[in-house]
Formats: sequence, C-alpha cells, structure tokens
Amino acid sequence: MKYILVTGGVISGIGKGIIASSVGTILKSCGLHVTAIKIDPYINIDAGTFSPYEHGEVFVLDDGGEVDLDLGNYERFLDIRLTRDNNLTTGKIYQSVITKERRGDYLGKTVQVVPHITDAIQEWVMRQAKVSVDDDGVEPEVCVIELGGTVGDIESMPFIEAFRQFQFKVKRENFCNIHVSLVPQPNSTGEQKTKPTQNSVRELRGLGLSPDLVICIHDVSSIYRVPLLLEDQGIVDYFCHRLNLPIEMRPRKMLTKWKEMSDRSDRLLEQTSIALVGKYTKLSDSYASVIKALEHSALAINYKLEVKYIDSADLEPTALQEEPVKYHEAWQKLCSADGVLVPGGFGVRGTEGKIQAINWARRQKKPFLGVCLGMQLAVCEFARNVLGWEDSNSTEFDPETKHPVVIEMPEHNPGQMGGTMRLGKRRTLFKSTSSVVRKLYGDAEYVDERHRHRFEVNPELKHHFEDRGFRFVGQDLEGERMEIIELDDHPYFVGVQYHPEFTSRPIKPSPPYFGLLLAASGKLQNYLQKGCRLSPRMTQYPPQTSRSNFFTVVKAEASSTPPISTNMANSTVAPGKVPGTPGPAGRLSPEGTQVLSKKKLQDLVREIDPNEQLDEDVEEIADDFIESVVTAACQLARHRKSNTLEVKDVQLHLERQWNMWIPGYGSDEIRPYKKACTTEAHKQRMALIRKTTKK
Repeated sequence: MKYILVTGGVISGIGKGIIASSVGTILKSCGLHVTAIKIDPYINIDAGTFSPYEHGEVFVLDDGGEVDLDLGNYERFLDIRLTRDNNLTTGKIYQSVITKERRGDYLGKTVQVVPHITDAIQEWVMRQAKVSVDDDGVEPEVCVIELGGTVGDIESMPFIEAFRQFQFKVKRENFCNIHVSLVPQPNSTGEQKTKPTQNSVRELRGLGLSPDLVICIHDVSSIYRVPLLLEDQGIVDYFCHRLNLPIEMRPRKMLTKWKEMSDRSDRLLEQTSIALVGKYTKLSDSYASVIKALEHSALAINYKLEVKYIDSADLEPTALQEEPVKYHEAWQKLCSADGVLVPGGFGVRGTEGKIQAINWARRQKKPFLGVCLGMQLAVCEFARNVLGWEDSNSTEFDPETKHPVVIEMPEHNPGQMGGTMRLGKRRTLFKSTSSVVRKLYGDAEYVDERHRHRFEVNPELKHHFEDRGFRFVGQDLEGERMEIIELDDHPYFVGVQYHPEFTSRPIKPSPPYFGLLLAASGKLQNYLQKGCRLSPRMTQYPPQTSRSNFFTVVKAEASSTPPISTNMANSTVAPGKVPGTPGPAGRLSPEGTQVLSKKKLQDLVREIDPNEQLDEDVEEIADDFIESVVTAACQLARHRKSNTLEVKDVQLHLERQWNMWIPGYGSDEIRPYKKACTTEAHKQRMALIRKTTKK
C-alpha cells in the first residue's frame, strides 16, 4: 500500500481537496486502484449537525455517513463509492479511544495523546485504506489522505505527530507528502511572493514532516484542468520513481476524457440560466454538489451554466415592505431564469419564499426541480393553490395545521439530532411507465439514490393530488413513502425526495438535473423522442432551431431571395438576419455558403476511414453537419456583436466542427457518430452535401 498525504499551508480552503482528487484521478487513469481519506480535526463526530455556513454542504454517502464535502470531490473525480469511515474526525478518534478505555482494553494504563491517540489514527488509516471503493471489489493500491485545516493549527497537532511516526512505520518508499500552499501576488507590486510558503514549509518541517512536493495554487478556467496540469508537469513520472509504483507506460483513457471535457468546457458559447432558490445562498459551498450536478448536466448538452442565487426570504411579501430593493431584484432574477431549482434545507426561514417560487414556476410552466424539502414544498404549494387547502403545510413548520400534507416519519427520534434521519442509499420503485424521470433514468424499473430527511409526504392524502394530475410516480419498496412527483401538462415539473446530486458524475450527470437542463434549454422533448440519446445535432445548434429553419435561411440568403421569418435561438429572425442577432439584416454572402461545397469539405469527408459502416441515416448526418458549421459560425458572429455572417466565420469553424462533430469527444455516447460511409453511402453523402450547399 502506498500513502500520499496532502497538507495545506498559509490559508484554509486553499484547494487541498481538488489537489488530492486530481492526484487520485491521475493515478487511477494509470490503472491503479485508488481510495481516499479525509481527516477533519474538529471534535464533532461527523458533519451531520453543521450549518452549511460552517463547512459548506453535508455530503451523504451510500451507507448514510454524513461527511465533509471533500468526499464528494473524491467520489466525483475518481468515480468511487466511499464509506463513513473514509471521513476521520477528532471526535471519532477520541470516541473510539474512550470506548476502548471504558472496556478495559488499555489494562489500567494512563491513556494519553501519545501514544494512544496517535496510534489510533494510524490504525484507522491503515485499516480503512484496505477497504475496496470500486465496483470490482479489488483492494486499493494507493490511499490519498487529505489533512484538513492549516499546518500549525493546534487541533491538527495529534494528526501531524501521527503521520510523523507513520512515515517510518510504512517506510519511505511507501509514503509521500504533498504540501499545498499559496503564492500571493499583491496588486501594489505585481510580483509573486513566496515568503508565506517558505514559512509554512519551515513549520511543517519543524513538526517532523518534510514535503516531497510543494504545489502552489493559481486560478484555472475549470477544475477539470487541474489533473491535466499536474500530469503535464510530470507528476506521474515522479510518483513512479518516488513510490516505485507499478505504472505501465500506456495511453491513459481516463485522462483523455478529462481533456476532452475540459476543452469542451472552455469553448462553450450558448448559455442557460437556473435560479437556485435557497436559504444558504451567501456561500456557494452550501450547495456544492447541487452546483456540480448542474454543471455536469450543462456540459453534457454543451451549454454554459449561469446559476442565479436567490435568497428565498427575499421573495416573500414581507420583504417588499422591509427591503423592497432586494425583493424586486430577487423576482427579476427568478423571472429571467430558464429554470428553477429548490434544493434541500431545514428550518422555517425562507420556506414561504420557496413556495412563491414554486407557484410561479408551475403557473408560468417554467422547468422546475425540487429536491428533498423542495419536493415537500411543491406538495404544499399544490395543496394550497390547486386543492384549495389554504393552511396546508409541513408539521415541521406548523404542527397545528389542519392539512398536514408533509408529516414527521415515525422512526425519527426528535430527542437526538445527530444521525437520526433517514439516511443513505434507498431503493425507489417507478409506478408509471410513462414517467419522464423514469425515461431519464434509461427506463429503469427502480433507482438507488441517497436520502437525508426527517419528514415525508403524507401518504393518506395521495389520492387527492393524483386526481388533479399531480402524480407520485416513484415510491419506496413498501409503497408508503412518496419519492418522485411529476405534474401533468407541464414541460418539466419534477420533485424528488432523495438527493440525486450526490451521485452525479462529470461524464454521467444525474438524470433529474439533466432533465432540468434539457428542459431549460428547450431540448427535453427532442431528447425523449430520440430514445433518451444525446446526439451531436442536439448539442451543437441552439434550442428551438430546426433543420428546415436553418436551410430556409441559408439557402434563401445564398440565392439572394428573401427567406421567410422563423424562430431560431429563442428569438424571432427576420429575413436575412443572423440567427439571434438584433439590428439590421446581415446577409450570408454566396461565398460564405459556397465554402461549404468546396474541395476542403470534400477532402475532410474523404479523410474518414472508409471501411467503417455508417449506422445513422446518411441524409441526417450530412444535413446535421452543415447545420452545426453554420450554427457555430452564427454563434461566433453574435459573440463579436456582428450582424453579418462572414466567410471567415464559416471557414474558421469548418474544420473545427468536423473534428468535433464526427469523431466525437471520445465518450461512448457520441462515438457512434464517428462511423463513416461505405463506398456507396459515401457517394450519396457527397451528393447530399453538394446539393445542400449549392449556391
């Protein structure tokens, strides 16, 4: 077993979790089995009772462990499943040592920090490092350990001492220390200052640990680039020699996907916005997994994501009297968003504002997703405004309500707060074959997702809702707990009792969040009609743009005949306009269209392997490729605020779109489009391209 300890200096929250995750990702891409442990020096047993403003969100694991949000980074980066014991706290260590002392395990000896606490830390790490975190059940070969806080903090001293001893116990060739630090660059001088890092390293050495690597943090365009930057700087070769790792020098497919993903993230032009209506909006880490799940989904459809944070209390009528500016700003954000998300939470503050947002999304038919409390409040809103039960509420907020549509679960123990909720992975059965959420999950009969709640929808009132089109399409194994809701006659109105964000991955986004982004970008119905399959055609041109719309404009402009007015890119396009561009008509010159039929395009088509078989309709492939080129060119024209689609715009994107669109990004979902034509199909295709792009 190889151990890599990641420590931090100068400031907390510097990015140790991202560095630890990135190192693990690189090593896993080399074929190694990697696990991760997060050490938090606070005395709490776990993160379950924290306010999100203390340490960010509480991340929930399959086994019900309520842990630090960094374990979410480990799971997302490494695509592994951790357990509660992968999060080690001072409270857990002292609890285990005191339990042993009470049991008499120390045989009457004086129990001290050294050696009993430090030994317990080392034993915990060595024991947990051997627990498999992959589906294949193989024991890990590398354990990445992140020590929370900053070197020099008094609460982390026992852990520093434990690892000082640990490095000698496991031998040098099996232990490595990475120190993450900050190199500030004051505006007054513009010069990078290394003194804080020097002091931090000196203090770490004084405590008995000498860092093998010092990593200094700077901004990157995307966190997905961090593993690539570390790999480019030779970290794999370093670990091979420093830890004698059995790494084969072969292509690393996993990192290839990360590169493709980060490249896509950097070149996105289209944008969609989601209003996040919550009560912890002052700290983005409060909804870290929610934001990541939205980002994963937006990236899957090639859209930039704009999250509009809205404090739900600012939407309430009382805010209009007390703080009218915040009230109007909050409603402006909500009304201008493409979709609405109400995440989980606890406590009565801001709940009426969330209900106001849900009511607006339902009436305006805006895509909506409610998670945990968000689903429960959607039930309350529907009961109040559709069923006519004006005092409907959750007994969490109004124990005396005459219409308790959300009630406390019988097994909840109100006398003790920590670890008493319905936690961890639970199975949800779909009760409807026509459910949109079921289709998003690949038409599965059931799903296993993670829960964290004390209250549930009152099952005795279910029939009142379903009679009015408010359907409970997912329930637990006993059929007593309502897990998924859907509303008829709405583009996307979904609520889930579980937390799907905890299992979202960069290359495999969470289906409920993915559905929200698809609906917000106008692509959900197309996606469902295509059998819930992403296609390059969907991910390349703007929403509300059809093939006929594009060719009406392109062909008409190329032949200098006025095209009909049409709706493209969510805006009305007058004759001769670049799609989505305001102002005077800007014509696509004949040269701009002719370039598509010139020898360059033919050469690009012929470069594809002629031996592969085309598994999609030739006409659709040819037409879609032309659309994607023109769309990308139009996006560039809009980006530089130009009304004219010039030849250079088309030329710039011709080869780029071919390289992006046909080979795909290496993912299994897009790879079928890499298939090329047979000889006969090749002729048909070239004829179609020439016909389509004819002047």
